[in-house]
Amino acid sequence: MQTLVRFALALSGVFSLTLGAAHFFFPLLLDFEHAIPKVGGPLKPFRLWFIRHATTRADVHGIAWVMNHAASYVLVSLGLLNLYWAFTNILNPTLALWVAGWWALRAGSQLYLGQRRGDWLVLSGFASLSVLHFVVALLA
Repeated sequence: MQTLVRFALALSGVFSLTLGAAHFFFPLLLDFEHAIPKVGGPLKPFRLWFIRHATTRADVHGIAWVMNHAASYVLVSLGLLNLYWAFTNILNPTLALWVAGWWALRAGSQLYLGQRRGDWLVLSGFASLSVLHFVVALLA
């Protein structure tokens, strides 16, 4: 594998580990408790086919923690995988394509946060990680 790709994988690994560690605490760092107060009017009940659930504000906070922990787990795993690939040169093209797809999904999802200049920069950064992993799949 080319030295530049190995270096990019190592950088991607460190970035993913750092972002994954931060995601564990995003509900605190982004002040979810004040953004979505636990006290207030009732929320619309959750409905899906035959399932009905009276959603509480505590449910919303719990889901935010669950989703951030799940994202953290994936990000930390991707970071470790990237570092493994960078330092061992043992690649898996199918897994690299899955990672490329994951980063592409993350890039596109950035637009849910807005369409400011910063959002487009973040989208570009995540899209570049997708491209990197597509290249890794081709090189494997």
